[in-house]
Amino acid sequence: MDTPAIDAAPSPDWQALPTRGAWLAALGGAALLFPFGFPAFFLSRATDMVSPWLAVPVAALAGAGLGAWVAVKRHRRTRWRLDDRGFAVRRGNWWQSETHVPISRVQHLDLKRGPLERNARLSTLVVHTAGTRMAAVTVSGLDADDAERLRERLATQVDHDDAL
Repeated sequence: MDTPAIDAAPSPDWQALPTRGAWLAALGGAALLFPFGFPAFFLSRATDMVSPWLAVPVAALAGAGLGAWVAVKRHRRTRWRLDDRGFAVRRGNWWQSETHVPISRVQHLDLKRGPLERNARLSTLVVHTAGTRMAAVTVSGLDADDAERLRERLATQVDHDDAL
C-alpha cells in the first residue's frame, strides 16, 4: 500500500495520494491539452512557416506532454487530512489551495469508481456540503480502501454530531 491506512481515530497528519494514481492523473492532463494541435493547424496555414503535417502532431504531443507533466505534479502535491474538526484537502505548490469542510457542514458522501480507477484500486471521494458555493469537495486518486474507511469515518462523525 502506498499510503498509511486510516486509523479508527482521526489523524492530524496530512496524507498523500497513492503514487499508482499518477498515471491516471497524467492521462487526464494529457487529454486536456492535447487539442493544442488545432490552433497549430491554423497558425501554420496562416504563416506558411511550417507544414501543418508537422505542426499539428508536434503541437498535440507537446500539449499532451505538458498537460501530463502538470497533472502528475498536481497529483503528487495533493494531500488530505481527517481530524476531529473535519476533512481538509491541500493542493498545489505555487498556487496553493486548502479546503476545510467542518463535520457540521457535511450533507452526504459519494464514492465514484470508473473502470480505470477500479483497475488501479483507486476511488474518488465526493463530500457534499451545505451551502451553494463549492457545494462539494472532490478528491480523486484515493486508495479504494482508504476512501471507503474515510467515507465511513466521516459518516460516523456526522451521525454522532447529529445525535448530540
